[in-house]
Amino acid sequence: MHNIPRKKVKYLKACAHSMKPVVLIGKNGLSQAVLNAIDEVLQSHELIKIKFIDCKDERKELAQQIVEKTGSAQIAMIGNVLIIYRQHPEASKRQYELAAT
Repeated sequence: MHNIPRKKVKYLKACAHSMKPVVLIGKNGLSQAVLNAIDEVLQSHELIKIKFIDCKDERKELAQQIVEKTGSAQIAMIGNVLIIYRQHPEASKRQYELAAT
């Protein structure tokens, strides 16, 4: 999962371009409630944006923690916005095609 080919990363980044952040991380940082919310959103959307509002200095460390704890892959970090992806376990519910072309 974490070794997504570069071509697919580019595809996912393009798909995320028009999305708005669905999770905002503020002054309270990364709590278990925030992690649970990220996990739920990943389950239904697969590809999401997370915006760091008050903890901009720690965003790289927080991004790493989010990726590790949710089992997702970091697609990009653009400014204070993190884009992550986690493929849905059921093939019929997958929204993005990552099969080899």
